[in-house]
Amino acid sequence: MNSIILKNEKQIELMHQSGQLLARVFKMLDGYITAGISTMDINNKVEGFIVNDLKARPASKGQYDFPFVLNASINEEVCHGMPNEHVLLKNGDIVNIDITLEKNGYIADSSTTYLIGEVSPHAKKLVAVTYQAMCKAIQLVKPGVRLGDIGHAIQSHAQTHNYSVVQEYCGHGIGEQMHEAPQVLHFGRKNTGLILKEGMVFTIEPMINMGKRQCKVKKDGWTVITKDKKLSAQWEHTVAVTQDGYKVLTLRENEVI
Repeated sequence: MNSIILKNEKQIELMHQSGQLLARVFKMLDGYITAGISTMDINNKVEGFIVNDLKARPASKGQYDFPFVLNASINEEVCHGMPNEHVLLKNGDIVNIDITLEKNGYIADSSTTYLIGEVSPHAKKLVAVTYQAMCKAIQLVKPGVRLGDIGHAIQSHAQTHNYSVVQEYCGHGIGEQMHEAPQVLHFGRKNTGLILKEGMVFTIEPMINMGKRQCKVKKDGWTVITKDKKLSAQWEHTVAVTQDGYKVLTLRENEVI
């Protein structure tokens, strides 16, 4: 992977503008995602909203030949779930919706795991712990902190609840390109890894499994599932390293991290 591209204040502000448009997409989905709709319905709703309402570009479409504007990963699907018109969400499901958006040349990336109807207590806990793990990692971000500290915060929180962290997929730098340096692992040891510097922008997007961490790719070549078929949850934000801390560029309305 290429060297890290540090962003200046103007570039980070442009990324923040993209991030806030993306936050509006998730706010729209809060009232839309429900039992009985398909993941393709969600994909089409999001594409129309980004293009027509926000006058922006869904950055995932066409990236690596991916034909859709989002990933929709249900229950044991870890990530990269393909929208499908024949798969309807049902009561008790959890589904991660992962979306990228580009405006004025800069990309934001974020995801939310939605609870569909009446969800089991163990599924609710997995989703909550995954969100907590992401927040704990984000709260550490500032110049001088190492990436190993970020990964350790996520891994230790997950393992406290007897969950496992997916290791094959990670966060990443982001800017004019969807995937830039560095890679941001969601496991690690304290005081190891790259030292964070002001101007770095990257995603933190832990994938946490209820069972074992091992996963595999389905025959569609995209969708990743847990090998033991147990639930997996994910949350993601795009984060900038500031002079004295961090700024969550994709922060939602009424969300505090």
